Amino acid sequence: MNRRHCATAAITLVCALALLTSTGQAMAAPVPEPSPSPSSSPAGSPARYSNADLEKVREQIDTLYRKAGAATDAYNLAEEQTKKQSGEIVKLAKAIVDGQARIAALKDRAGAQAREQYRNGGLPPGAQLALSNDPKLFLDGLNKVRQSQHASKSLLADLNQTQEDLETYTQDASANWEKLETTRVKQAKAKKKINARIKAAEKLESQLEEKERDRLRQLERDAADKAQTAWLSSGAIKDVSGEASEGGAAAVAFATAQIGKPYVWGAEGPGSYDCSGLTSQAWLAAKRPIPRTSQEQWRLLPRIDIRDMRPGDLIIYHADASHVGMYVGDGTIVHSPRPGRNVTLAGAGSMKILGVVRPDK
Repeated sequence: MNRRHCATAAITLVCALALLTSTGQAMAAPVPEPSPSPSSSPAGSPARYSNADLEKVREQIDTLYRKAGAATDAYNLAEEQTKKQSGEIVKLAKAIVDGQARIAALKDRAGAQAREQYRNGGLPPGAQLALSNDPKLFLDGLNKVRQSQHASKSLLADLNQTQEDLETYTQDASANWEKLETTRVKQAKAKKKINARIKAAEKLESQLEEKERDRLRQLERDAADKAQTAWLSSGAIKDVSGEASEGGAAAVAFATAQIGKPYVWGAEGPGSYDCSGLTSQAWLAAKRPIPRTSQEQWRLLPRIDIRDMRPGDLIIYHADASHVGMYVGDGTIVHSPRPGRNVTLAGAGSMKILGVVRPDK
């Protein structure tokens, strides 16, 4: 019966992994049919999966969460662009309303002038006075004619300029609506990818028994410790001794105060954060606004050498810059890791480092 149960469970897991691979959610190879490992089994009951099998599951889950992180960055960037474009549309809408009101007022003024000329036989008041035989009245009339002509030209120029501005505002508003709709489509696609990958990772982990999930978490810690040890042994931070700037110290204080709060994709506090939500809000608290996403932080913020690193600097991870943590000193970062985890301290070298950026350089 134990062998039959073991075989059935193995087939279930392999089928689930094959399905994930075929739908594009899984990027690593399926976990092979597990082989029992009596040494890691409860007393009197053989283990379903060896550590090697669970390591493959761990890598699979890690890949899914990293790809969800990249999609989260795309979502956050689209959300930021949506807010900006919506704000531009609101400004343009106000400018259009103001322009329309100004045109109406200018037309009223032009109409008043036309009606006045009509009442005076087609001549403005100044021209009527110019026909006077009184020299003083004649000179005053000439001045008024010039003033009237100047006012008419100015009114016409004002009207033309306002109409041109109104047309430009309308075109800009239309262009921004198109951009906004395109951005919303990108945002929706990113959201779909995030949910699909997180769901796939959660499903994969849910098929394990509680003791197997405990072993999986231990393997996760072991992998991070191994990477951190190798990074420290390389001498990467041998000469790192920089002290935090005033802004860096404030950012670190904010970020570490969030320890224990859950990761939620797209969140930027106060109750939960994703990785770049934490770092961007920490530097905002330090009165230094920075880009919202880890990819934009990597692209736009000044880069520095690891040897020059100091607390408050941001370490960007993975080749696609899909994760970020804040350096707090002694080879440690504070970061919001992934769904199912909380804001925590971790080894700065526990993940593959892409580079370091400094918000207040």
